[in-house]
Amino acid sequence: MNENTCAITGHRPKSFPWGYNETARDCVLLKQVLAEQMRALADRGVTDFFSGMAQGVDLWTAQLALDLKKDRPTIRLHCILPCEDQESKWPAPLREQYRSLLGQADEVVYVSRAYHRDCMLERNRYLVDNAAVLLAVYDGTYRSGTGMTVRYAKERGREIVMIDPISRDVTHTGGR
Repeated sequence: MNENTCAITGHRPKSFPWGYNETARDCVLLKQVLAEQMRALADRGVTDFFSGMAQGVDLWTAQLALDLKKDRPTIRLHCILPCEDQESKWPAPLREQYRSLLGQADEVVYVSRAYHRDCMLERNRYLVDNAAVLLAVYDGTYRSGTGMTVRYAKERGREIVMIDPISRDVTHTGGR
């Protein structure tokens, strides 16, 4: 595994107090902390960011990776998708954002061509298995895809940079 790789996981908008309102103060501040953490990772040599491209944190950080790439051409965005048409039932603006990000990605990987019960779990494991660091926006909810991904990363001995979505406190565990 390449030490210069970072997978990203985080909650969907419905899990945040501000929901889908990305102009809410707390959402703007969370995105600033995400950008700071991604810059810090890039400063220490991380060049490849892996996004599962779900609504919320995944899409935000995919855009942040592309923004970083403007100043640092070595940055690469890898979109790791659970299946084709993941976005088919999303609202039109989110589908447009998703497709735009995919069009700008350095790599698009489909873990499965067709949707099946475990394709999201397989996508999350692919993210962890192919990255040295996991950047997680995680509120501690045990029964969530993000929670499962964080626990899997711990089992695999990955470095984890965790951001609490409400307090925006950052903790580092494992790895370097």
